[in-house]
Amino acid sequence: MRLATWNVNSLRTRIDRVEAFLDRHEIDVLAVQETKAREEQLPLMGLQARGYEVAAHGLNQWNGVAIFSRVGLDDVTVGFPEQPGFGDALEVEARALGATCAGVRVWSLYVPNGRKPDDPHYVYKLDWLSRLRDAASSWLDVPTALVGDWNICPTDDDVFDVTQFKNSTHVTPAERAAFQAFLDGGWSEVTRAHAPGYTYWDYYRNRYQRDRGLKIDFVLGSPALADRVKGAFIDREERDPDVFAGAPSDHAPVVVDLAD
Repeated sequence: MRLATWNVNSLRTRIDRVEAFLDRHEIDVLAVQETKAREEQLPLMGLQARGYEVAAHGLNQWNGVAIFSRVGLDDVTVGFPEQPGFGDALEVEARALGATCAGVRVWSLYVPNGRKPDDPHYVYKLDWLSRLRDAASSWLDVPTALVGDWNICPTDDDVFDVTQFKNSTHVTPAERAAFQAFLDGGWSEVTRAHAPGYTYWDYYRNRYQRDRGLKIDFVLGSPALADRVKGAFIDREERDPDVFAGAPSDHAPVVVDLAD
């Protein structure tokens, strides 16, 4: 199985690029984040014509997650147990979607950004990660992949200049501890050994061209999933504004190959 994750930063805007990516790399399962639309607004005909089943969860023009699979799509689950909400109504945002694809349980995850360490969104982010970790502890016994945009740089090597982020989210001790807690709990980050480098480059000031990026998109596998990983790569060309037609997402896809 070839599994990929990609924060597309609007599926409606980048559907042509998504379809071309699926064709070029022969992706079996793609988890996407920031679809930025309700399911009925998504342009799915091209995906379905290619043989992909689709599960999508979106509430408005913000957030949104989806899974596309050409190897089966079963037991679709919207959100995880005890997923926290945010805002006056404590709305549970469209940030987590699970499905079973050819025996692998895939979760497309869009972890809250946090904004700033003194912002209520930061408290929400840490609570969201804690609740996810608690829920995920019961998923370790089956092949499971927690994939997506984690909005955390777990190490200093995952940020182009950590001194520029000293007062920012993504690198704070609490966020890094939250990520490490998954690893301590039995999950393995399966891409780093095969796919070094960044996965996100802000549009600001030619960050991609200067390689001023962050590594924030990850695939965490349960033991049964991690044992099947044969390789992984980051498709940096998808972020390059000069390689393909149309404006790129600010994230590059991450691809993992699994043995049968």
